[in-house]
Amino acid sequence: MARPLSQWIHSTCQRRSSYFFLTSPSIGALPATSSLANDQGRVHFRREFRNPVHPHHTTKGKERQKGWRSPWAFYSGCIVALGVAGVVGYESNKPFRHTVLAVVRCSKVAAAAISSAVDYKVMMMMNYASEEAEELAWSECHTRSAKRVLKALLANGGVFIKMGQHMASVIVIPKEWRETMRVLQDQCEATPLEDLEGLFVSDMGMGIHELFDDFDSKPIGVASLAQVHVASHRPSGKKVAVKLQHPHLAEFCDVDMEMVDFTFGWIRYWFPEFELTWLADEMRTNLPKEMDFVHEARNAERAQADFAGTRTSMYIPSVLSASKRVLIMEFIEGGRVDDLQYLAKHNIDRNKVSVELSRIFSQMVFVNGWFHADPHPGNLLIRPSPAGSKSPYNFEIVLLDHGLYFDLDPDLRVNYGKLWMSLIEDATPEVVAARKKYALLVGNIGPDLYPVFEAALTGRAALESAWDSDELNGDSISRGSSIASMDKQTSAEVEAIQNAVARKEGLILSIFDVLRRVPRRVLMVLKLNDLTRHLDRSLMTTHSNIRVFIEQAKFCVAAIWEDDKRRLSHTVASRGLLSIPLFKDWFKSWWTYEVKYIQLVLYEAYLDFGGWKVQREAWLRGLWQKGLQGAHDAAAGLPVIQTA
Repeated sequence: MARPLSQWIHSTCQRRSSYFFLTSPSIGALPATSSLANDQGRVHFRREFRNPVHPHHTTKGKERQKGWRSPWAFYSGCIVALGVAGVVGYESNKPFRHTVLAVVRCSKVAAAAISSAVDYKVMMMMNYASEEAEELAWSECHTRSAKRVLKALLANGGVFIKMGQHMASVIVIPKEWRETMRVLQDQCEATPLEDLEGLFVSDMGMGIHELFDDFDSKPIGVASLAQVHVASHRPSGKKVAVKLQHPHLAEFCDVDMEMVDFTFGWIRYWFPEFELTWLADEMRTNLPKEMDFVHEARNAERAQADFAGTRTSMYIPSVLSASKRVLIMEFIEGGRVDDLQYLAKHNIDRNKVSVELSRIFSQMVFVNGWFHADPHPGNLLIRPSPAGSKSPYNFEIVLLDHGLYFDLDPDLRVNYGKLWMSLIEDATPEVVAARKKYALLVGNIGPDLYPVFEAALTGRAALESAWDSDELNGDSISRGSSIASMDKQTSAEVEAIQNAVARKEGLILSIFDVLRRVPRRVLMVLKLNDLTRHLDRSLMTTHSNIRVFIEQAKFCVAAIWEDDKRRLSHTVASRGLLSIPLFKDWFKSWWTYEVKYIQLVLYEAYLDFGGWKVQREAWLRGLWQKGLQGAHDAAAGLPVIQTA
């Protein structure tokens, strides 16, 4: 048995010594004459292997070996290497930098949108102890979601700011969303002048200071897509406003739009009831137009032509030059249209300003069939009428930012006018049927969603007969049967009606359904209506809250009459003669127009007298409190501060 054991020891030592020689740093401790050729050497080597001269060397070697082969050390090294490579690539490689920023931008929007969708889904599955608790929970959910999305929009800027501004002006969106998004009107960051220089040279073929003298580096206005500077135009010597697009917009526009499409498509797939793809479609269609300043210049020229034969207070600045990203136009000195201090300083009647705004936009919609779709206060200036002005008042309203206009085909325009006239009239069975008929023709809205659509049109909860009698859970507040009768409602009654409607089961889903069904142009008209009403409130007018509706109705009547004349003229031309039945139709249309128009003129005179009366009462109170200056301030809607 000795021989086999000796062979086993020999072979084992060979294997272990081989490993030892390859790995142990203490190999130098072996005698130089050590050999594996005899048994003594084998025993000696075995002893040296088990008891090296410097065992601590071997221990440290194994620790270093173990550390080098540890997985966490390997992966940590890889992470550090990738991080260094990423930083180098981000700073030195533009395509790589673009990709990284695009991914970051997309992730912010996706996280906000998905979190909000899940939040709403959870809300729908919950039970509530009372209607008040449910109303409060929904309001909090709206606010949470809106703030979540607002944070992502502000972080990304540009296109996303524009999307938020659009959401803020669509009345059928819950008020928590609209109020949260409204801050985006004033939350745009300016681009440094050095970044704009390259854009200007690229578009204009020369530097900024080659074309302008006294170019003010501080912008007078910053919007989501561009900013405006004041300068002296060297070729003409005129003081001009220079509109420059933010250079980074083009870099991320495509990827931002793809992200918006993907996010809303994902929400629609998992939560079909939350239909928001209309917003992505609208942005994809309109954003390229708004980013093309040549297109904006053409719109401004067309708007000037549409009002050329009209005695109006509207004024549009002249365009001197336009390229895709640079617009040079006449500079206008003025104040914001809702600046009550400015109006008081120049003795401008805020009631007349509100009526003129309604008149301008009503003519665009009902007569011209082509309208400015973004008239928020930042796009409107007011100034005292200069010499030679065609304004019938002592002021001019300056309309800015002509990047977004929409047209209305004749049938849609006339049917929309007929819908408005049916809302003005008392709610007889025939009138109620007409309202729902034209809601279907104009907005593709059936009886099930008609109340929500009507609320979007009027800015109120809904008129009497819009909801079924038992749909508002026994609401005892008397609602107006027409727009005219809403004048008698107090603010408390209006709020009570709105709360009752807000508690209606499934209303939030109905809102999304309306947004999905309504044609895009009609949605823009709803947005225009809401902006006009918002301006009326911002001006703190003293006339009735339906005064702007009555002004709008006059243009509806005119549009219907013009359509009747066109239709009858076409019939006469095709038949070659004017028959008695055709003459009767013509006379009936003319008579209807005259009667309704005169009724509206008389009614608006009554409302204007009521507004004047409120102003005179305020004037007298101010006179009593602080003399003539107090009377002037009170009539202008300014606070009167009594001296001690």
